[in-house]
This record gives sequence, structure tokens and C-alpha cells, in this order.
Amino acid sequence: MEDGVIAALADRLHGPFAFRLLMQPAMAAGLALRDGARSARAGERPFLAALLLDPGARRGRIAEAWGSVGKVAILAVALDLAFQLAMGGPLRLLDAAGVALLLAILPYALLRGPANRIIVARRRRPARDAAPDRRSPP
Repeated sequence: MEDGVIAALADRLHGPFAFRLLMQPAMAAGLALRDGARSARAGERPFLAALLLDPGARRGRIAEAWGSVGKVAILAVALDLAFQLAMGGPLRLLDAAGVALLLAILPYALLRGPANRIIVARRRRPARDAAPDRRSPP
């Protein structure tokens, strides 16, 4: 990681496996939206709020998140190591872990809470069908 994760990620934009730079964050985002909706339906706090403000729930939330995004993160590490092999360089596990953090774990953590909040806000909003029709008669 002597070059830095951002520089390592920039090197991966124009090489083999570049499509994963779009697919892995998209997969993590989809999982975050699904899990955020589940949390909202269960009446749980948003993900990062629970991690930061509720020490009692922290371990359970991390385990739940890893159960969802763990496979995507492991895939990100494996594909990055394959990229490193394809480029003929040495294997750098810390670079691969940093790329996995940016491609899978960070999008999941950042999107799960807002998904929860959106679902909760939509539930609280009154239904539009209940409002009277304000159009003028024809």
C-alpha cells in the first residue's frame, strides 16, 4: 500500500477486470438497499447510527452486515489479487483489501442508513389516494 489505495484503484481503471469497478459497488448498493428496507420494517435504527450510538447492538449489526456484504468483499479481494497477477506484479494483500473496502464495504455502509430513512419517511407520509380530488369538473 505504499502507493496508496486511491492510486492503486486508479491503476485498475484501464486494465483487465475493469468492469468490476462498476459491478461490485452496484452489488453492495443493492444489498444495502435491501438490508436498509428490512431494518426499517423491523423498526431498527439506521445502520451507521446504530454502530456509532448503540454499543449493545454494534456486534450484531456488524455480523449482519458482514453476512450480506462479506461475499462481495471477498470477491473484491480475490478479483483484485487476480488483477495483480494478470498485470505481472507482486501480490499485495493490503492493496486488495483496501480496494475491497472502497468497492464493497464503504458503499454498503453509506447507503444502508439512507435506505432505512427513506422507507421510514415513506411510511409516515399520508397516502395520496386519501386526498380529495381537487381537479375541476369537466
